Amino acid sequence: MGSAAELAAAVLMMLGFPCLMLAALVPSIPAFAAAAAVTYLADHYLHRKGSYLVNRLSKVRAGLSIRFLIRQLLLILLLARLSLADNLIYYGAIACFIAFYGLQAPHGALATLIRNRRRMPVATRNVDLASRVRIPDAPPRVLLHRAAEKMLHLDLAAVTGILVGAQLDSAATGYTGIGITLALGILYVVALVPYVRGRKIPPKPEKVLAAVDGWLREYRPETVLYFSGSKDSAYQVNMWLETMEQLDTRPLVVLRERVILQNLAPTTVPVICVPGGVHLMNMDLSTVRVALYAANVGKNIHLLRVPTMKHVFIGHGDSDKLASVNPFSKVYDEVWTAGRAGRDRYAIADVGVRDDDIVEVGRPQLAPIQTWQGVPGGAAGGRCPTVLYAPTWEGWDDNPGNTSILLAGETIVKKLVEADPAVRVLYKPHPFTGTRSARAKAAHQRIVALIEKAAAERAADARFTADTAEQTRAKAELARIEARLAELAVGTDKGDEAEATRDGLVDVARHEETARLREEWNAAYWRSFPEWEHRVITGAQPRLYDCFNVSDAMVSDISSVVSDFIASGKPYAVTDSAELGVEEFKRQNTAVRAAVILSNSAAELGGLLDAVRDPAADPLAEDRGELKRYLLGPDEPKSIDQFNTAVAQLALKAETRNLGQTSRITTGGPDVELADAVPGQRASAAGEADGINAG
Repeated sequence: MGSAAELAAAVLMMLGFPCLMLAALVPSIPAFAAAAAVTYLADHYLHRKGSYLVNRLSKVRAGLSIRFLIRQLLLILLLARLSLADNLIYYGAIACFIAFYGLQAPHGALATLIRNRRRMPVATRNVDLASRVRIPDAPPRVLLHRAAEKMLHLDLAAVTGILVGAQLDSAATGYTGIGITLALGILYVVALVPYVRGRKIPPKPEKVLAAVDGWLREYRPETVLYFSGSKDSAYQVNMWLETMEQLDTRPLVVLRERVILQNLAPTTVPVICVPGGVHLMNMDLSTVRVALYAANVGKNIHLLRVPTMKHVFIGHGDSDKLASVNPFSKVYDEVWTAGRAGRDRYAIADVGVRDDDIVEVGRPQLAPIQTWQGVPGGAAGGRCPTVLYAPTWEGWDDNPGNTSILLAGETIVKKLVEADPAVRVLYKPHPFTGTRSARAKAAHQRIVALIEKAAAERAADARFTADTAEQTRAKAELARIEARLAELAVGTDKGDEAEATRDGLVDVARHEETARLREEWNAAYWRSFPEWEHRVITGAQPRLYDCFNVSDAMVSDISSVVSDFIASGKPYAVTDSAELGVEEFKRQNTAVRAAVILSNSAAELGGLLDAVRDPAADPLAEDRGELKRYLLGPDEPKSIDQFNTAVAQLALKAETRNLGQTSRITTGGPDVELADAVPGQRASAAGEADGINAG
């Protein structure tokens, strides 16, 4: 349902319709007007918030149009109960609502037609299509944004006029309202007509696709990051964008779902979203030599079928979860892992991935993570140490090993906030926490309440002092940065997909300023409250790695978060929520071999806190260094350099293979027939594309 306000609005709307019926039967015009106002306002609020309830009412035949129709029918009932059935206003109201609903059909058809005609066969960012094909401006937002809701709300004039006319016994008032509703409805339909014809609509798909191919031939991409997935998986491609920006070769991002494009992080890399498999397979990617895949999904086959490029699975994290050794990975030419651990996982899993096809490239995304030098000034005389609690979510099943939140979360947080000497607690839960399990959601809420209570108690404790002047300056700095970021965001939201594709060229100066301001925002954020204040951190900012950098230790569960935190070299603890036992837990999970292993009682938490307070009491420091190299590879050369080298070497292999194929075709022989049978390899002098079915 969302917020408490949404819940209240939903309850009011559901109660409003029985009240409308009761007011119509009594009959009472003031009561009917009050109930109608409540249903109008609640309905509008829930639509504006995109509430779960209104999105599901249509499934039980109580959709938007039905709700408006019921309100209008109840108004007719009210007129009848007021003994106005023989009055012309009664028939006028009936005629008005029939005609009004008659306008819904052309309005809905026009709105749908406009959206369909403006839907591009491909959508792009940072691709110059404006110089190659004419794409007209989007219709004014007021016409198409929530068009059905706006059209239906035009009945407000008629409903108001009829109610006022009935109360005042003034037919003219009722007719005035009716006239306004019908006139506005007709004008709305007429206003949409110009956008379904002529120069108001984008060119045909064939022209757009030809323009994209023209751009590709000019840009000549060499390395492609390919991604397909749901809205919630956008983070999996976002984590690779900065790496793509740092490639020595010309990069390109290819997406398969529009919803991913809508949730893509800002980037300077050209992006092409191709929802149609046929369009992708006909796209000119002949210059691409390396294709990178961040997820194992069915739509990968549409690019995997092309033999002129080498295909690499790079994944979206490094952990001991089963997803890290998916048998599907053997379809790629190579599998790139962070360090030796990834190679060993595939060897142990024995899923068909050859050791020769695994390349260790490090994790370029971990470059922002700072290494630990101990608590400045020492925990005794310096600042209050910070411990990050970053549990993962409950997963798709009820495996007790998925998350510590259910069985250990409250205990862990309670021990941390009550620790003596004191530590600061940062709680950053996984974004999916509580989305599937009501128990996990309830546990998360209790943890939040526990931290907020502890924070309030600490703020009232005279032992903890704050530099209010510094915090005031930091908050002012935050306000300044947020205002500037808002200014930079103005104009970045385009009218629709077609307009965003046309105008989607990144302003590099604006992009760089935004990145710099976000770094400044992060620094100001941590200064805006005392360094001893407990915090619950949700949302995109501050980022997880920012939390790593201000923390001295972390408690987490088995996930890629643990592998990433190891890059810092800081002490960490991992929960054995399934109670496998220390030895078995370490045997099954490489990333915990240098961790303090916590049972659900969190009795072992003291060992972690001792390591934070006194590095000499940290028996696992050397083990963490060895594990870091094992999981993530050596510090030198830098991971991005390793990654670029791997791209260059694989591109050379692809080029060597392609030259060999060309040589065999040129010299003739039995290999020619084989080459002609391979999708993507047959091309005549006239440029005919093969018609091989990928399915």
